[in-house]
Amino acid sequence: MQESEEHQQQLRKFSSKIAKVLDEARISQATHIRKLKELADFRSSRPPIEFIGAFSRAITPLFNFHRRTASADRIIKFVAVFACSRNAKDAASCDEFLENFLRFLILASGAANKTVRFRACQIISEIIVRLPDDAEVSNELWDEVIECVKLRVADKVSAVRTFAFRALSRFANDSENRDILDLFLEKLPLEQNADVRKTLVLSLPPSNDTLTMIIDCTLDVNETVRKAAYCVLGSKFPLQSLSIKLRTVILQRGLSDRSPAVAKECLKLMRDEWLEKGCNGDPVELLRYLDVETYESIGESVMVVLLNEELIKLQDGQTICKFLASEDEGAEGQRQYSIDLMDPEVALFWKMVCKHLQKKAQTKGSDAAMTTGTESAVYASEASDYNDLLDKILPTSISEYVQLVKAHIAAGSNYRFASRQLLLLGAMLDFSDSSNRKVASDFIQYLLHRPLDVELDDSGNDVFIGDGLNLGGERDWAAAVAKLTKKVHAALGEFENVVLSVIEELARPCRERTADCKQWLHCLAVTALLLENTSSFHFMQRGAITADEILHSLLLPGAKNAHLDVQRAAIRCLGLFGFLERKLTTDLIMQLRSSFVNGPCTITTMASKALLDLGIWHGVDAINTAMNCDLSSQLHHHETPTIPVKFYDGNDDAGNGLLDLLYAGIQKHNWGASLDDEEEVSIQGILGEGLAKILLLSEKFPGTSASTHHLLLVKLINLYFGSESGLLLRLKQCLCVFFEHYPALSANHKKCLSKAFVPVMRSLWPGINGNAAGSTVMVSNMRKRAIQASRFMLQMMQVPLYAKETATQCDNNNGNQDGETSPALELESGEEGLAIRIAVEVANFNPKKTAAEKSYISALCRILILLNFRTMEQDAIKLMRRLLNRTIPSMAVEKDIYKELRQMAECLRDIDRNPDEKLSHEQAHLILGKLELELEVNLNENESTDMPPTPAPQSTRRVRPRRRARDADESSSDDELSPTCVVSTDLAATSTRSQRASKTIALSRMTANLTTTIDEDCDLDTENSDETAGSEVTSEDDLP
Repeated sequence: MQESEEHQQQLRKFSSKIAKVLDEARISQATHIRKLKELADFRSSRPPIEFIGAFSRAITPLFNFHRRTASADRIIKFVAVFACSRNAKDAASCDEFLENFLRFLILASGAANKTVRFRACQIISEIIVRLPDDAEVSNELWDEVIECVKLRVADKVSAVRTFAFRALSRFANDSENRDILDLFLEKLPLEQNADVRKTLVLSLPPSNDTLTMIIDCTLDVNETVRKAAYCVLGSKFPLQSLSIKLRTVILQRGLSDRSPAVAKECLKLMRDEWLEKGCNGDPVELLRYLDVETYESIGESVMVVLLNEELIKLQDGQTICKFLASEDEGAEGQRQYSIDLMDPEVALFWKMVCKHLQKKAQTKGSDAAMTTGTESAVYASEASDYNDLLDKILPTSISEYVQLVKAHIAAGSNYRFASRQLLLLGAMLDFSDSSNRKVASDFIQYLLHRPLDVELDDSGNDVFIGDGLNLGGERDWAAAVAKLTKKVHAALGEFENVVLSVIEELARPCRERTADCKQWLHCLAVTALLLENTSSFHFMQRGAITADEILHSLLLPGAKNAHLDVQRAAIRCLGLFGFLERKLTTDLIMQLRSSFVNGPCTITTMASKALLDLGIWHGVDAINTAMNCDLSSQLHHHETPTIPVKFYDGNDDAGNGLLDLLYAGIQKHNWGASLDDEEEVSIQGILGEGLAKILLLSEKFPGTSASTHHLLLVKLINLYFGSESGLLLRLKQCLCVFFEHYPALSANHKKCLSKAFVPVMRSLWPGINGNAAGSTVMVSNMRKRAIQASRFMLQMMQVPLYAKETATQCDNNNGNQDGETSPALELESGEEGLAIRIAVEVANFNPKKTAAEKSYISALCRILILLNFRTMEQDAIKLMRRLLNRTIPSMAVEKDIYKELRQMAECLRDIDRNPDEKLSHEQAHLILGKLELELEVNLNENESTDMPPTPAPQSTRRVRPRRRARDADESSSDDELSPTCVVSTDLAATSTRSQRASKTIALSRMTANLTTTIDEDCDLDTENSDETAGSEVTSEDDLP
C-alpha cells in the first residue's frame, strides 16, 4: 500500500515536470526546440504507459480553457510537433506514444463538454497535418480517427466543425477515401458559418467535381470565403486547365468585387499565376485565353486593371505602324501600304493602350491647369510624355489609318472585331486639318454606303449576316461608326446633315417602290443610326430629307412591306422616331398598334417594345390621345372581379387604349400557328416588364388610366405565381425587384395593391370564379400558390413607405392625434381597407358553400386575422365589428380560425372609443363607397355589434338524408335553434342565447340520433355521396 502511494507521488511529480515544460513552451516559440528535446528525454526515461498517463494529466488543463489565445495555440502546436516527432533510436516508444495519445484524443472528441471537443479536434487536426508520410500508425487506428472526425463535422459548435474539416483535408486527396470528398461537397452548400466554409474551400482538392463548387463560392456573402476561393483557384488550378467560360467568370466576379481584399486576391491570381506563369508576362497571350471576341467587356476590364497597375511595359518599336509593312506610290500619288492584319486580341490591346494613354494625358493636363509653379510644370511634362507616346503608337496620318481599317474590313467577317476596334481608335485622332477631315469624310461616306453583308444558303438565297436592324448587322459596329462620324463632323448639326444626305440617296428606290429587301434594310439601318444619335428634329430641318418625309415615305411604307425583316426594322425606327416627337403622330401610333395586333410574333415583339417605351416616355394618356380613343379605359368598365371579362378580342378597334391593348396582349396565348414556346415567353416577358415599369412610374403619369392599374397588378401577380412562371425566368426576376419597391414608393400603390388582393385570390383559387380544379394534387398545388400569393401581398401591404413619401404623408396630416408613429395613410391605402375588402368578400358568399368556397373563405380569414387597425379609423372599426358578426359564424367548423376571429373582434371592441355607439347606414355605405365595394346583405342600423355566441357543435353521427317524417313542432324548434341562424336579419334577437342553450340543443340531438333504428343506417349506404355530404356547419336535421 505504501509502495503504491509512493508510486503515485512519483507520477504526480513527473506530471508536474511535464506541465512545467509545457508552461515554458507556452511563453515563447523560441524555446520549442530545446523543450522538445527535454520532453523526448522524459519519454525515453519512463515506460510508455506511465508517460502517456502523466502527459495526459499535464495537458488536461488545456481542455478546460476555451479562449483562443496565442499562448494556447503555441501549446497546441508544441504538443502536435512532439507527437509527430520520431526518434530513430527509440522509434517503437514514439509510435506507441502517438497511438496512445490519438486514442486519448478520440475519447476526448466525444465528450459532452464543447471545449473538450474543440481542443481534441484542434490537436488531432494539427497532428494529421504535420504527421510525416513515413509515420508508423496502424490502419485500424487511422480508421478510428477518420470515423471520429467524420462525426465531428456535424457538431453544433462551429469551431469543432472547422478543425474536423481541417483534419479530414489530408485524406480528401486520396482516391480510396472518395466518401470524404463527397462529404465535403455535401456540407459546403449547407454550412452556415463563414469560418467553416472558408476551411472547407481551402481543404478541397483540385478536381472537376470541386471546381464548380469553388467557383460558386466566389459569390459567397462573406468576403473571407470569396478570398479563399480565389486563393484556391490560383494555387490549385492552372490557367490551361480552365475553360474559357470559367476564366471569364472568375475574372468578371473577382475584378468587380465590392471588397478591396477580394479584388486584390483576384488581381494576384491574374498577375502571378495566369500572366506570369501561364503567359510568360505577355498580356496579348492572356487575352487569347479569354476569347475577347465573345467576352469583349472582360478583356477590356483585364486591360484596364493591368494598365492601372502598370503591369504592361511597351517595348521600343512596338506600335501600330509596324502593321504597315511596306509602301509604294499609287496611281494618284497616294502611298499604298501592304497591310499585316491584326488578330482580335492585338486590336483590343492597342485600343485599350491608346485609350489609357489619352486618359492619362488629359488627367495630367487638367492637373497642370489647376496648379501653378513647379508642380504645374511637372504635370505638363508628364502630359506631354503621354501624348508623345500616343503619337508614336497611332498611325502617322489619317490616310494610313483609313487604309488600315479598310484592309481589315475587306478581309471579311473574320476580321470584323478587329475592324471595329480600329474604328474606335479614330476618336483619338486629330481631324482639325481640312485635308485630314476630307479624307475622313470620304471614309465616313464609304462606311455609310457599305451595304449589309450577305451569304448564300444551300438554296441560293441571300441570308443577312447580323441582326438586320443596325448598320453592319450589329449594334456595336453602328455605335462605332456613329462615334467616328460625330468626331469627324463635330460642328452643330453637321452630323445630321451628312447622314440625312445619305438617307435621301438610299431612300430613292424605296420611295419609288423599286428597292429590294437588301436596299430597304440598308436604308432603315442608316435611318436608325441617325435617330439613335440625334437629340432633336431641330437639327434635321435643313437636311436633304425632312423628318416628315422620313416618316411618311420611308418608315410607314416600310412597316407595311411584305418582307418581315423590313417590317421589323421599320417598326424599330418608328419607335425611335416617336422618342424625338414632342407630340405623338396619330399615324405612327396607329401603325404600331396595327402591327402589334395583326402582325406575326417577331413584329408583335418589336411593336410591343416600341409601344411600351413610348408609353413610359410620353405617358399613357398621350398614347391614348394619339390613338383617338376614349380615355376612359375599357378595363375600367370591367373592374368587377366576379365576372370573367373578355378585355380584347384581337380586332382592330380604336376604342381600346394602350393599357387595354397591352393587357389583352399579355392575356393572349395563341399568337399564330408559327409561334413557338420561346417566342410566346418572349412576348409575355416583354409585356410583363413594360407593365411593371408603367405601374412603378404611375405617379409620373397621373390621369384617367390610373383607375385600371390594380387590374394590371393582378395580372402581374398571377404571372409571378402562376404555374407557367417557371418559363418566364427573366420576367420573374424583374417582378421580384418590382414588388420589392412598388408598395414602398407611394400610398397610391398600396391602394392599388389593396384593390388587387381579392381579384388575385379569386383568379388563383381552384373551383372559384370558374377556375378549373383538376386532380387532388393539382388542386393542392394551386391552393398552395394562392396562399403564398396572399401572404406575399400582405407583406407588401405592411411594408413601410420610403422616407420621402413618409415625410409627405406626415406633413399632409399634421401629425397623428393618437400618438402613432406611422404615417396617416388613407383608409383605402391602409390595412383597414384591405380587412374590410376581405370581410365583405366573405360575407357575400351564400351560407350553403361548396368545398372550394369553404377552403377559399378559410384562406381569406387567415389573412384577415393578421391585419391591424389604427385607433384613428373609428368608423372603419365599427364597420369591421359588424362585418365580423357575419364572418365569424362561417368559420365555426375551423376552431383555430374561429378563435382568432373572436380575439380580433375583442381587440376591435377594446380600441373602439364608443363601443355602444352605432354606425349609421349612411356612414357604412360611405366607407364601402370609398372602397368601391358592394355588400349583398344589407346592413341593419340597429343590429348589434356584439360577438355572436359560440354555435352548437356539429353532430358526429352520419347524416340520414331519407329521413323526412318528423313532427312539425320538432322541426320548427330545430330550425330556430340551428347554427345557421346565428347570422340572421335580427342579430339582437339571437344574441341573447346562452352557451347553456347550445348544450341543451346538442344533448337533444344526441338523444334523437340514439333512437334511430339500425335499418335507417343500412339505407344510408345506398345514397348518393353528394346528398350525404350535407353542410359542414349544419346537419341535415336542421334543413327545412
